[in-house]
Amino acid sequence: MKISRRQLLGTAAAATAASVLPFGIGSAYANTPLLKVIPHADLKIVDPIWTTGYISRNHGYMIYDTLFAMDAELNPQPQMVDTYETSSDGLVWTFKLRDGLAWHDGPAVTAADCVASLTRWGKRDGMGQRLFTVISKLEATDDKTIVMTLSKPYGLVLQSLGKISSNVPFMMPKRIAETDASEQIKESIGSGPFIFKADEWVPGSKVVYIRNEKYVPRKEPPSSAAGGKVAKADRVEWITIGDPTTAMNALVSGEVDYWEQVPPDLAPLVDGNEGVKTAVLDTLGSMGMARFNSLVGPTANEKLRLAIAKGFKQQDFLQSAIGNPDYFKVSASIYPAGSTFASDVGADMVDGDLEAAKKMVAESGYKGEKLVVLQPTDNPILSAFALVSAEKMRAMGINVDLQAMDWSTVLSRRASKDDMDHGGWSIFFTWWIGGDSIHPLANVQFGGNGEKGWFGWAKDDQLEQLRNQFAEATDLAKQKEIASAVQKRIFEIAPFANLGTFFVPCGYSEKVTGMIQSPVQFFWNMDKA
Repeated sequence: MKISRRQLLGTAAAATAASVLPFGIGSAYANTPLLKVIPHADLKIVDPIWTTGYISRNHGYMIYDTLFAMDAELNPQPQMVDTYETSSDGLVWTFKLRDGLAWHDGPAVTAADCVASLTRWGKRDGMGQRLFTVISKLEATDDKTIVMTLSKPYGLVLQSLGKISSNVPFMMPKRIAETDASEQIKESIGSGPFIFKADEWVPGSKVVYIRNEKYVPRKEPPSSAAGGKVAKADRVEWITIGDPTTAMNALVSGEVDYWEQVPPDLAPLVDGNEGVKTAVLDTLGSMGMARFNSLVGPTANEKLRLAIAKGFKQQDFLQSAIGNPDYFKVSASIYPAGSTFASDVGADMVDGDLEAAKKMVAESGYKGEKLVVLQPTDNPILSAFALVSAEKMRAMGINVDLQAMDWSTVLSRRASKDDMDHGGWSIFFTWWIGGDSIHPLANVQFGGNGEKGWFGWAKDDQLEQLRNQFAEATDLAKQKEIASAVQKRIFEIAPFANLGTFFVPCGYSEKVTGMIQSPVQFFWNMDKA
């Protein structure tokens, strides 16, 4: 959608006095500290361990806490942990929980709860799976002590326990954490700064959280996911608004206080209104990705995946989805541009050469089979990615079946391993915050462990061996060498295509203060005058 059209629609909509929301601000909670937020997607899956979906991760941060958390420099800091120590040989780690930790339904948090939570997380998350390959014993020696015994020294223990994004090792009560890792949890009980009001949750419309009055925050100032999580709002409401123009006018009119993701082409319009602003809180940016199904259907053919990745030109995707070049950056690296492990190794394999891609498709053995592309129409960026990909692949001679649905349906559909005629898929689109991709072990989609891995189920022993080497390396120069080799191998097998880096601003009322600079948007420390 062109900015001129959006500007026309936005001006017309702003001129009306009618409320754009199905329920107004004049509610029973009008006189309480209340934050009304437009999230980036509708919350339908409340288990942030079962899915890597960011909306579920954000829900997790509202109600759960973590043993460690990443600060603004992406260094792990104690969160639920009070003190910890490591044996001289690096094999035994002892963690002591801090005082005042309690579940929302009353009981104190125990070490046994944390052991069960880590065990379940370790079956779903890529870094967790790798950490558990070197854990020989994980036990609660008393109510506040967790002892982790390793079979060999491992350099990423705290980085794993404190990872900032999907899947985050959120702590849950033991009875909930013992849910089979392949099944979703039935209760949303945490120990974090907010409490989930399941009785007020209306999927597709509204999610409600209230301040946990019994939560004891750390005394340090907030720093990204670390430090004191002080809930200053008594009530936070997530209001689902799929249409960007409607969302913009809800913010401008004061019916909502905060818009998590403003489409970059609407940012100048938001900034042009009195009383509201935009800001980019994540300076690492987000990395758009096209994830291939490496297990089922036509994209199980590695040569076809390589051909498609070859023909995907980042500039075209970013121009269509983001528009404003101030908010995007072309970078072939699978790691964030400018970060420690960013590299141009293998960039010639993903240079956007459409003519070369056509030839590669013809040589791949592709027989015209249908490729199912999932298009989340309620997410403007991902929807644009899907549309551009369909155009590109059709130009390559590929039979594309573009299927429209909402993002929550994509989150469920991508778990299917059925064929294309029975609910299967070939490509879905997502993005990862830069904090999820800072090294070869950080991002679950960098893995090659087949059906034990992330949706798409890429399998490659060489890739896994390289990632093992990275985990064991202690010298930065050696780590960089291995990280570049990981990137090259990913380009050689194409489990996904990198569509470029973009920066999505948030929009907020000038009455809102306390926003935290971070790859993830948090709602503690936020206040409204």
